Formats: sequence, C-alpha cells, structure tokens
Amino acid sequence: MVDQLAPAQLPTGGPPPEPDGARPPGRLRAGPLRALRAGCREAGPLGVFARLALPVALALWLLALPRVRLGGMGDLGLIQVLPALYWTGLALLVAGFVAVLRDRRIRQRWAAGYVLALIAFLHATPTLLYPELRYAWAWKHVMVVDAMLRHDGSVPNAGELDIYNQWPGFFQLNVLLLRATGLHSALGYAAWFPVLTNVLLLGPLLLIFRTVTRDRRLVWGGIWIYYSTSWIGQDYFSPQAFSYLLFLAVLALVLRRLAATRVAQGPPGGGASAGRDATAGGGATAGGRGPAGARSGPGTGARAMTWVTDIPPRGGWRPLPFALVLVLTAAIACSHQLTPLMLISALLMLALPRRNRRVVLPALVGAVGITFAWDATVARPYLAKNIGNLVAALASPDNNALPGLQRLAQPAPGQVFASWVDRGLTAAVLLLAVTAVVHHRWVRRTPLPLLLIAPVPLLLANSYGGEMIFRAYLFALPAAALLAATVLIPSSRAPAGSAAPAGTPAGHRARRPRRALPAVRRGLTLVALLALLGGLVFGYYSKEAMNTFGPGEVAALRYVAHTAPPGSRIVSVTADLPGSEERYDELSRTALSVGTPDDRRQLVADPASAVEAALADPAVTGPSYLVLTKAQTAECRLTGILPADTVDRVRAAASASPTLRVVFTDGDATVYRHSAQVAVESPFAESGQ
Repeated sequence: MVDQLAPAQLPTGGPPPEPDGARPPGRLRAGPLRALRAGCREAGPLGVFARLALPVALALWLLALPRVRLGGMGDLGLIQVLPALYWTGLALLVAGFVAVLRDRRIRQRWAAGYVLALIAFLHATPTLLYPELRYAWAWKHVMVVDAMLRHDGSVPNAGELDIYNQWPGFFQLNVLLLRATGLHSALGYAAWFPVLTNVLLLGPLLLIFRTVTRDRRLVWGGIWIYYSTSWIGQDYFSPQAFSYLLFLAVLALVLRRLAATRVAQGPPGGGASAGRDATAGGGATAGGRGPAGARSGPGTGARAMTWVTDIPPRGGWRPLPFALVLVLTAAIACSHQLTPLMLISALLMLALPRRNRRVVLPALVGAVGITFAWDATVARPYLAKNIGNLVAALASPDNNALPGLQRLAQPAPGQVFASWVDRGLTAAVLLLAVTAVVHHRWVRRTPLPLLLIAPVPLLLANSYGGEMIFRAYLFALPAAALLAATVLIPSSRAPAGSAAPAGTPAGHRARRPRRALPAVRRGLTLVALLALLGGLVFGYYSKEAMNTFGPGEVAALRYVAHTAPPGSRIVSVTADLPGSEERYDELSRTALSVGTPDDRRQLVADPASAVEAALADPAVTGPSYLVLTKAQTAECRLTGILPADTVDRVRAAASASPTLRVVFTDGDATVYRHSAQVAVESPFAESGQ
C-alpha cells in the first residue's frame, strides 16, 4: 500500500497516520478552517471587517432594545434612554458601510444589507419599543380609514376632516386592503408603516440614482445619505408618505426614459462624445459613472427593463410605461394636496432643457390635466372655501418659508438644541449639494440640479400650515443626497498627483500616497457620515416624549368613544391624543391650544373660565368630556405652545369645578364629564377604571 502512495504522501517520521474515522475533531475541521483562513486572506482586513460588522451591529441592536426604559424620556426623547449598546451598534454599522464602499470585491448585496439594517435601527426601534401606535396624526389617519370602512365610502358630517373625503385615495386603498385581508382596522399594521415605506423607497431611489451614475459607491452612498438625513419624519401612516413614494416612482420612470432615449438617439453627429453628451441639457446620464475617470459610452449606460427602454421610432414613450406614469399620477392626485404640485414643479424643471421635452412634456401635461380635473371636481368644495387663503399666501412669499407656530412660552432647552441641530443638518446637506454642482462639471449635465431647486416655487407660493419649508426639504432630499455623495464618497480613480517624482525608484515612495490618502479619505467619510446620522437622531427622536402614548391614554379615548352619545364634544388642552377622531362623524373635538391667540392667553390667565366656556357651548347637543393626558403635558413642555404647567393647572381647575366629575382615570390620563346640572345622573358617568 505504501508503494501506491505518491512521494508527497509518504510518511516522514512520527506516529503512523490514523484512519479517517479515528481523526480527532480538530483535524476534521482543518479543511474548513484552512478555507476560512484563505477566504480571509483573499478578502483582506477591510473585507473581513465589512462582513463581520453587519451581524455584530444587528446583534448589539437587538441586545440594546430590552434595556430601554421609556419612562426616562425627557427633553430629548428617545435619545436619552437608548443604551450604549445601541449607539455602539449604530457606529459600527456606519464603519462597516464605509468599508463596503471602499472594497470593490464586496458585492452590492452587502451594501443593500447595510442600508436595510440602517432602516431597522432608525425606524423599527420605536415600533418594537412602544406599546401603542406612535404619533397622533397616525392615529387620526387610522380613524379615517376605519370610518370610511364603516360607511363604505365618504364619511358624512365629517366637519374639519371632510378634506379626507376630497382626497380619499390613500384611505380607500387601505379600505380595500382591510376587506381583502379580513382585518377590522388599520391599527394592526400602521405601526410598521414607517419601516415598510422606507424599504419600498429603496426601489425608486435605486432607479433614479443608477440613471445618473454607474458608480455603485455613489449610488449606495447617496442612498445611505438620504436615510441618514431624512429627519422630517413624514414616513408615518399618512397620505404624504404614500404619495411621496409614488412621486419618486414617477420621477424614476421619467428619468429612466430620458436615459434610454439618450442611449438610443445619441447626440447629433455621434462619435466618441456620445457618452459625454448624453448627459447634457439636464438629461439623465446614459453612460458613464459621472466623475472623471469613469467609463463612458452607450455600452455602459444604466439599463431598465425592456418595456421601459424600448424607444419608439420618433422617441418619447411606449403606451404601457406612459400609462403607468398616468396611473401613478392619478393615485397621487387623489391622495394628497401638495404632492401633485411638487410633481408638476419637478417635471416643469426637467422640461426646461429642450432635448428633454419629447419625454417630459407628455408626463407634465398628464400631471397638470389630472391634477386640474381632480381639483376642479372632487376637491372643489375645499378649494372654494380656502381660495382666499391661497391667494393671500401668494402675496406673502417671505412668510411662507417660515414656520407658523406661535408660542406662549419658551420651549424646553433640549428642544432648542435639537432645533439648531436640525437646521445645521439641513444647511450641511444643501451646502454639500451646492458644492457638488459647483465642483463637478458632470453633475451639471444631470437632472440633479433641476430636481434640487424644483420645490422652491411652491416654497414661495404657500405656507402649507407653516410646514412648507420642511416639505420642500423632503422633496429636494433625493437629489441633494446623491449630490452630497459625490463630495463625501471617495472616487474610484487614483488621486491625481499621486505619481512618483522623476527618478524615484519604483515600488518605493510612489506607493505611499496611494495607500495613505485613501485611508485618510475613508476616515473623513466615516466622520462625515457619523455626523449626518447624529444630526438625524435629534430631529427624528427628540420629540418622542410627546409622540408616544401609554395604554392608559389609549384606554381613556376609547372609553369616551364607546360611551359618549352622539353630539358630544371632546375637549383637550392640545390635540396630541391617540384616537380622539374615532366616531368623528358623531363627536366633535376642541383643542384649546389651536384657538386664537386671545383664547390661549385667556386659558393661561384663567384656566377655569376658559375650560368652562369650551365645555358649556350651547351648540353642543350632548355632554362634553375633558380629556387630560401625559402626552399633552409633554407637548406643552417641549414645544412651548403653552406654559409647561398648563395641563396641571387645568386639572386642578377641573377637580375643583362643580360641573365636572371624573369618569375615567389612569396613571397617564384622566377624563372628566361636564354637566350643567350636577344632580342629574347619567348612564355615561360611570367610572372606566
């Protein structure tokens, strides 16, 4: 048997070889261990770190969640109660993502995994921690869906919420979903809507960014920056989040069509400049990665599916993709008031370069026609009622760009600091975007500068309840994020000027700058991405003390909704309530904080008389209920809309009032029932404890 062994297999001394079945476990694992070592050597230290950082960061995140104590939230909300494990995992996630960007051998699915992990860190954390649905506006929209489900369409006697009858697309889509699944309320899945929305946004963002550049690092870096700077918080269960997703989908289809048209037609004269000129005039990049040193030409251009890229003989649109654009535009127009106007403004900007018009003008005409048709018919009652305010807003563009909140007290110091961080983050993103436009010539040949300024006309035309400046930032953010990535993400080409001086021996001094400079740039990129993400958490998490609700607050509102007779009124200090809109077609609501400035000053000066006046309104046919909750106290303290002790003073006045008595109490909420005749008993006055 020894004679049959190859020379390399002959024993060289020591104990004889053992049979395979008798090998110790360590020797059985020698093969896999050698393969692992070989894989690590092939990947290099950066590749190994990039592959290990993601699972370790997710493990730290999961270990951190059980250690959160929500009762400790103060002026900075969730930031104050997230443990060190959470922040360590988040920092490790950023570092691992930077490593993925630098190592060209790592597949793009790792970048996608990091982005999905970032979404989980930021948006799944509140959902997993909070016992109830977050944010009062999300509760309102859930109640509207439930009411439309109950009425099988428009809700009668909707009062101030009749606006949702005139833009019902988002709500009716959820009604269809509830009927198809057999669910009784949207409350069961609304808490996960921020996670779902942000995951779905990946699709149109990838399409848009890959239309502009073929550099995977810029694409994924831009997407990372988008999620790291989207602090506005318009991803909750709302028509805005839904229509914003469709808005980006329409832009993606239009830009992909522009890119495909440039590839198919090329510039006049053709030649070697085809890839370069394909980006001129604000069109989408057909070929190159964008930055200097990238590949150019039709052969390397961004590609979409066949039915999107096929170009008619005269250019423009095929029927199927154009029909999809019209369907998405119609869904936007029937779901939200502002987003169709933002879409029209963006398409108008894209139509400015003449070479884009064959593609953009049909989509623009369709958007204008659909929006006008909807506003002139279904939404006409709202527009006719508010036409005066719309005209007045056009005459005061300087006021439209400013927040409209009038405070009677100073906000909490932590909120003042968070507000300055938000402003700094916004300014930093816009400054990076402008720097990219000035510094990179190739950027000026893409649609990004046009999309960046597209929200400006609407910013000057209407205040949108004091929120227009925030919405303008939201709609400009996709373009701004990719522009910022061109500044922050290192280029794949070797840095200029890194060649060795004449006479320098090869392999000596010439290599040092090539190793050192990328390391420095990686460090700067890491610091910049950490700073942007740090700014985001202040805008997204700092108000959580008023955005989260306890089970007692939810139970208090359900008690009123289930026991109050039709015609009753719900009175509260602020509108920060979970589900006060339940049965909004039968019960009216009054928030004292949204009254006139004189009414609010009266509330601060004499809470007893102000509350009595609101509860004893002769126009109310049923009893009135005063609801005081922990979230209202937090809103007053954080925002300064009213003095921090307003809710406590109202509670003291209510407890001393002969016309009010407690019908429900919990650690987080108290409900009082008002009665002009104290001696009269009512079946609705029993305790809800």
